[in-house]
Amino acid sequence: MSEAGKKFEEVTVSTQSIFQGKMISLQVDTVQLPGGGTATREIVKHPGAVAVLALLDDKLIVVEQYRKPLEKSQVEIPAGKLDPGEEPLTAARRELEEETGYTTESIRHVCSFYTSPGFADEILHLYVAEQLVKGEARPDEDEFLECEAITLDEALRYIREQRISDAKTILAVYAWQLYRLTGQIGHE
Repeated sequence: MSEAGKKFEEVTVSTQSIFQGKMISLQVDTVQLPGGGTATREIVKHPGAVAVLALLDDKLIVVEQYRKPLEKSQVEIPAGKLDPGEEPLTAARRELEEETGYTTESIRHVCSFYTSPGFADEILHLYVAEQLVKGEARPDEDEFLECEAITLDEALRYIREQRISDAKTILAVYAWQLYRLTGQIGHE
């Protein structure tokens, strides 16, 4: 941590485990604040996730699925959580194939970002995949989704209509738009 960052550091005094699920856990930390007082922090622990900006013939491969926390269907790029010990690139290839049936040898890292650092440690690794080869989708037994290929104009319209409203997919659509304009994506 930089010297400047240390002045904001909160030191954990105690941790209480509240919930252990198969995807997340919740803990409540008591922290010592930089100014001397204490505070409580509710923290969601997450193993990390991947998402894939999959491009085929200048179209974006997306999946539509029901999202219970939102009580509605959403159009999103293929994504999923990391399995224990799994490398993000391996997970990106796995999720792309499971959810869409597509495979590729042309996949590269775009960026990694924290989804909600105010209360969660989830990091999401975004990849771009091109030169896709169609195969058979194999979604998890509790996943019900539909795959489609959409144009950039359709993706932007879906954002306006809130059919696309999650951060990873919005970021991917804008990264794709920039890629089309500049030929570069991520930190090339």
